[in-house]
Amino acid sequence: MAVVQSVRRLGRSKSEKPNPIDVQVGSRVRLRRNMLGLSQEKLGEAIGLTFQQVQKYERGANRIGASRLHELSRVLDVPVSFFFDDMDPVRAPAIPGGFAEPPPEPFESDPLRRRETVELVEAYYAIDDTAVRRRLFDLAKALAAEGERAAEKSPGRAPKRTRRQDPT
Repeated sequence: MAVVQSVRRLGRSKSEKPNPIDVQVGSRVRLRRNMLGLSQEKLGEAIGLTFQQVQKYERGANRIGASRLHELSRVLDVPVSFFFDDMDPVRAPAIPGGFAEPPPEPFESDPLRRRETVELVEAYYAIDDTAVRRRLFDLAKALAAEGERAAEKSPGRAPKRTRRQDPT
C-alpha cells in the first residue's frame, strides 16, 4: 500500500500576520483605487479578479505577483514604484533582529490609511480649477507652518515634523 503524503506549499501559515511590505503595497492599491473613485468590484473586473481577491490584496493577506502588480499599475495609471512609496531602502532603519521581519506598524500609524486622508484627497482632486487647488494647497501649508511655530513657542513641546510635498 502506497503512503500518500500531502505536499504543503511553502509560505506563511494562516496564523501568521501579513508581511509589512504586502500590507504597504495593498494600502497603496486601496489609496489609488479610492482616489480614482473605483469600487473593489470595478477594479477586480478591470484586472480579471473578484472583489474578494482585491480585498485580500488591499489587506496584504495575499501577495501581489509581479505581473499582477504591473497590470494594477496600468489600470490605476501609476508607475509600479507608486506602490512602494515611503519605502526608501537607502534611508531604512537598521533591522535590530538581523534578517528577522520587523513587527508591522499599527494600522492607524499610516496617515494614508485613514478615511479622513482619502476623503481629503478626493475632495482636493474634485476641484476642477487648478488655481483654486493650488491656493488650497498653499493654505494648508501655511496652516501647518503656523501650527509648527505655535508648537515651538510652547514650553516643553517639541515641534512636530511633517513631510511636505508639492501637489502633482
